[in-house]
Amino acid sequence: MARPRRYVLQTFGCQMNAHDSLRIEEKLQDAGYEPAQDTANASLVVVNTCSIRDKAEHKLMSMLGTYRLLKQERADLILAVAGCVAQQEGDRLLRKAPYVDFVFGPDNISDVPWLLHEAEGGAPPRVHTVFDLDQPAFLPARPRAGDVTSYVTTMKGCDERCTFCIVPHTRGPERYRPADEIVGDIARLVDGGAREITLLGQTVNSWHDPSRAEPSRTRGPMSTSDFPALLRQIAGAVPSLVRLRYTSPHPRHVTEALIAAHAELDVLPAHVHLPVQSGADRVLRRMKRRYTRDEYIERARRLQGARSGMTLSTDIIVGFPGETEEDFAQTLSLVEEVGFVSAFCFKYSERPYTPALRLGPMVDEAEKDERLRRLFSVIDRLQSAHLGQLVGSQQTVLVEGPSPGQHGGPDAKRWVGRTERNEIVHVEASSDADLTASMVDVTILEAYRRSLLGRMDAHAARPAPRRMRLPLAG
Repeated sequence: MARPRRYVLQTFGCQMNAHDSLRIEEKLQDAGYEPAQDTANASLVVVNTCSIRDKAEHKLMSMLGTYRLLKQERADLILAVAGCVAQQEGDRLLRKAPYVDFVFGPDNISDVPWLLHEAEGGAPPRVHTVFDLDQPAFLPARPRAGDVTSYVTTMKGCDERCTFCIVPHTRGPERYRPADEIVGDIARLVDGGAREITLLGQTVNSWHDPSRAEPSRTRGPMSTSDFPALLRQIAGAVPSLVRLRYTSPHPRHVTEALIAAHAELDVLPAHVHLPVQSGADRVLRRMKRRYTRDEYIERARRLQGARSGMTLSTDIIVGFPGETEEDFAQTLSLVEEVGFVSAFCFKYSERPYTPALRLGPMVDEAEKDERLRRLFSVIDRLQSAHLGQLVGSQQTVLVEGPSPGQHGGPDAKRWVGRTERNEIVHVEASSDADLTASMVDVTILEAYRRSLLGRMDAHAARPAPRRMRLPLAG
């Protein structure tokens, strides 16, 4: 008797990888596969990989070693590798792990059904990692039952060429999705129950309308992005959308028009994640970030002033080649000056095919660890102070679902959601009514290390509001 067609999909990495995994799942289901509870029940295992951090390939090979043993026990098990490591390694991956049935890159998700068909028919292992440069294709997002928040991709690839980053190699040059497709995706997701959408792109605010003639645009120091006009078009065309976020923007594309959009569009929350990477001009030049410390601070200040209560978070790399103690001290002082409420902080790690490999001197690992500890100490203090200031305040929370209880299951009278500034709030409710997708007014009772506790005000739950229809562009 044939084994049921069931899959396990393991995902590593950023929001883009999470989005890609949703599209992979949809293609698997189109091919007649259903989710499995675990690998013991699966006839297909897909590993969607990320190559941003150090030793990603080693971690993948260790995981594949486990699946090799599983394949020895079950000859009919199909094993596939997707994502950025798949794109990066290609044929080398099959040479290292010849028991993998097929390897495919981020641009080849739509081809999963025929790759599966070949593998099921006994075809030899295949690598399919081709960029769709001539005719970029973007898979439409499908509504998923119960999803209050969803992702919509706006572009692929990156033209920035930061010296530490492998993304241009694994995801190719920038290719932009037409505005009408983006708006159509958002409208379908909102009609299906989503209330918050996050626009995705490697440098999301460098988006250009592909229907327009393409000028030299991003090559010069001044951005000519169409991204602010896209935000206005979405706000006008999908009035039922409650919140519109985007990640990750590049500081040099924070234009006057984008700042004005934050001041004028209610659908944009009072929070932006704006990667800085370093606070030292010397390091920023070596990273090829194409802005200075002062330019970053000025744009951050302009964003913070665009609306009341605006907060910023960021990404920071410590121990970049040649970073001195003085350079690192400038990063700490920038963090204090801007006042980030949270940050993703990493030690520099060498990535193949990146120009930073030719830079030096390398910072000692122990010194990287110490700098990371000091950075986290500053970030934690700023975050704690920010969350502590909110105790006693009234906040509006978009509820995403039940909050995990003490034993891991849902708590019938506690829910979790986010404020417009992206603070996580655990909401105590007075009834067992399902608050998912509701906007609730809460009083903040307590600040935890990374989140808040709030009590729902009486009669405070309401459906997500419909907004006034705005002009389609501006």
